Amino acid sequence: MIAPRIQTLPPTLLVGKKSITSFADNNTFDLWQSFSPRKKEIKHSLNDDLYSVEIYPNTSFFQNFNPTQAFEKWVAIAVLEIDEIPKGMQSLTIPEGLYAVFPYQGKPSEAMETFRYIYSDWLPNSEYEMDDRPYFALMGAKYKGEHPESEEEFWVPIK
Repeated sequence: MIAPRIQTLPPTLLVGKKSITSFADNNTFDLWQSFSPRKKEIKHSLNDDLYSVEIYPNTSFFQNFNPTQAFEKWVAIAVLEIDEIPKGMQSLTIPEGLYAVFPYQGKPSEAMETFRYIYSDWLPNSEYEMDDRPYFALMGAKYKGEHPESEEEFWVPIK
């Protein structure tokens, strides 16, 4: 596994859709299906990158992993400013903070081994601990969905 780069994220404004979900009853696909056709309605977009954000109830979410435990899921894009939000969407500000950024190449559905490495190996053996800020996957130009050469980054909040 590749070591992450450690990076400070500036405050990041997002506009998108959110829902409450769990790993056992995952509605992420439906959330993307309802968001993707409407993302062009969002004004002042920073770029075409997509954010898949998860806000967990506490920092021990993965240590005490329960697949039925609920968390907040967002699908969004970054914006320069927020003056109006399309109907049915909301805004989220990811606060400034330190992140461990893990590059990932492969099918998103096969990323479990990478998550296991991040939370079971890398994080406990690093000088960092999980911070209580949003986790997100950043999907840029090289993201190709369920393609084996798809690339994205996993941003893990640390302190």
